[in-house]
Amino acid sequence: MTQLEFAGVSIDIASTRIVSDVSLRIAPGEMVGLVGPNGSGKSTLLRSAYRVLRPSGGAALIGGESVWSLSAREAARRRAIVTQHTALGAEFSVKEVVAMGRTPRKGMLDRDTDRDHQIIEQALDDVHMRWAAQRSFTTLSGGEQQRVLLARALAQEAGLLILDEPTNHLDVRAQFEVLDLLRDLGMTTLTALHDLDHAVSYCDRVAVMAEGKLVAVGVPTDVLTPDLVHDVFGVRAVLDTHPITGRPRITVASAAHGPMTTVGDDEPAPASSLDP
Repeated sequence: MTQLEFAGVSIDIASTRIVSDVSLRIAPGEMVGLVGPNGSGKSTLLRSAYRVLRPSGGAALIGGESVWSLSAREAARRRAIVTQHTALGAEFSVKEVVAMGRTPRKGMLDRDTDRDHQIIEQALDDVHMRWAAQRSFTTLSGGEQQRVLLARALAQEAGLLILDEPTNHLDVRAQFEVLDLLRDLGMTTLTALHDLDHAVSYCDRVAVMAEGKLVAVGVPTDVLTPDLVHDVFGVRAVLDTHPITGRPRITVASAAHGPMTTVGDDEPAPASSLDP
């Protein structure tokens, strides 16, 4: 497994600083959730590891080397990416989409080997999508498509997985299926999430961004305190234990509905929750 590190990364777009001096290390095998309000710089930071946006300062390091010092092929061998929007531009079967993940491992004229086929089938098995191997990718539901894109990433055999809001636009069941899968993979994973409850329930650590800066990093229950959630997201929050899963849970409510509450307050916890 591969380590990812942002070492003092700053990113400017059209002469405007979007990300400012972010330093964050994701250890091998760790799942880190990147959270923050819209416009906080989460996706921009991730794009520096994609080799899409070159940092104005600092560096995104994969296995100790700057991603911009690597060739595109070598970078793809080290890290796999699942973005919010994937336009394939043609009709492809599910198996063909997953097979695209083998491209960084092959020469331009190389044909698929038995090992390639085994890896593709295993990736489909890992995401429980082998049944759809011959289906057109475009005919699948949003959750099924996201599973196929994860399979494509797994087929790369990279040691690092980077995802930008992988549960976006998915229904409730599909969200949990994708997150359960990510957790079970045990890969080094950095994922931007907009749902704080998902971050608390599934991530080893969370990194909180606001206005382009990293404002807190640590164990979710230590970091996502009612005070921080109020200051960064502008809502009330309470942390407790989910009665079904036994995992930590964060419940949020509009700040307009009253004062913040914490576990143990006499008043009842807010009624709305990010967790069903």
